[in-house]
Amino acid sequence: MQLRFTPQNQRQKQLDSAEKLLAIIDKDKEYPFEFVCFRITGFHPKGMAELPLIKGDSLAEDLRIFISKLSGRLARPVTEQNQKVYTIEELAATLGVSTKTIHRWRKRDLIARKFIFDNGKKRFGFLQSTVDKFLDANPSLIAKAKTFTRLTDKEKQLIIKQAVTLAAKTTLSRYQIINRIADEIGKVHETVRYTIANYEKANPDKPVFSKPAGIISPAAAGELYKLFKQGCDIEELMSQFNRSKSSIYRIINMRRARAILARKIEFIASDEFLEEDAGEKILAKSINLPLSTFSNGSELFGLAGSSQPKYLQTLKGAAVLNRDSEVELFRRYNYLKYLVCITRAGMKPTRVLSPCLRKIEDYLAEAETIKKMIIEANLRLVVSIASKHTVSGANLPDLVSEGNFSLMRAVEKFDYTRGFRFATYATWAIAKDYARKIPAETARPDRATAASLTNIQRDLRITEAADFAAIERTRQSLVGVIKDNLNEREQYIILNHFGLIGSLIKKKKKTLKQIGDDLGISKERVRQIELIALQKLRHFLSIEEFELLTG
Repeated sequence: MQLRFTPQNQRQKQLDSAEKLLAIIDKDKEYPFEFVCFRITGFHPKGMAELPLIKGDSLAEDLRIFISKLSGRLARPVTEQNQKVYTIEELAATLGVSTKTIHRWRKRDLIARKFIFDNGKKRFGFLQSTVDKFLDANPSLIAKAKTFTRLTDKEKQLIIKQAVTLAAKTTLSRYQIINRIADEIGKVHETVRYTIANYEKANPDKPVFSKPAGIISPAAAGELYKLFKQGCDIEELMSQFNRSKSSIYRIINMRRARAILARKIEFIASDEFLEEDAGEKILAKSINLPLSTFSNGSELFGLAGSSQPKYLQTLKGAAVLNRDSEVELFRRYNYLKYLVCITRAGMKPTRVLSPCLRKIEDYLAEAETIKKMIIEANLRLVVSIASKHTVSGANLPDLVSEGNFSLMRAVEKFDYTRGFRFATYATWAIAKDYARKIPAETARPDRATAASLTNIQRDLRITEAADFAAIERTRQSLVGVIKDNLNEREQYIILNHFGLIGSLIKKKKKTLKQIGDDLGISKERVRQIELIALQKLRHFLSIEEFELLTG
């Protein structure tokens, strides 16, 4: 965000500061964000929530990216610099090393910036002062690199011959064979691996190993994972993709990990999650609540005309949750998602074990089961609210389908720790979505729908009365607080603008202009008075009540 508004000269100072910070980072230590922000910008951030410490190695990598992007925005021609600027190729030639070595040194704090070179293109370059500092700080590294000698053609042929022999006569893996050859000829593992890889690339019809190298294309990995999820046997995957069993499992686990990391997971936090015995208290009890049977999961999402009787029959057998059962389910649901978030924190797709993935997937599966139980137990509430809105011309199946989506979102957002019943929160959420999304011009229900509506109202009358009674009590409580704590004009504005006049479902709302005309004041003045009134109400309403009022 600061890059968008910081003056040019200030950005240059931030770039210099970022480079100085990178030079002092210890990769084995941890750093607070406030420290990083102050060292780069010179300011202490205010009003921010406490953030976790940043690991030194992660911070160093982020700083390199920050420096790269910022220097790219500030890139100036090399001719304007007061010192020598090397390209990667020029620096490699000057120091007598390969360009790959230069790239490796960049990860060892050889800082590169972007400059505009003679051809007008932005490229990474190295200032003479930066190179000098790196050489002074790493004399042994430089000396070792300069003693490196390239392999002769004869040495390359020897490596290939040894690899072919070992691959044919032993059961050693590719990695083990490369290590053995590296030890015998006195070279590093990477040199031998690179030599074999180049040979296989140049001679695709004469592979050294019967199985391909470890890296698999994204398309092939995606297909492999798709087949695995469809139930394909591991042995079949090994044969089809010509990979070892360990490689197959590694690819599958990487895909599983990426799917978990990409998933957006939110939970309602609670202090009880932080207690030492939270897991024993919350997860010890098994779930034994009745669960209605759905032959097809799509019935949760819509209400096709041909399936109406079946849908209504399902609702009649759905479970009904009492207050204690409801709280227990929401506590368990959010705690499971909390466990997922803390378990996957810091997880890397390339370094994850199957037990960890299995644990997270089990948490998610149980959370999904609980969510389904809560949704099924409240489907009748959706139909009850939908039936009230058909008088405005909306089609019942469309209303139920839209209401079911609203119900699912309400399950995610409901804060069970505040003491409200879920039906109260869900009713407000569904009615609010109806007001926003369902147009009044929607076609009126046909005769079949009207007949179904009569049956729904008869079958759900008891549940409807209980749910709406609770909501009406909450509504009346809001009205009481408003009348007790606001003056007459403030009351009139709040009650009329937020629809607390009239019935629960068919609320009577007025615009700010209409209220202004009633009171003989301007629309802007109404807005000012409303803001003052809402500030007063913040002191008397809970967060949940305030959200229900203004949402």
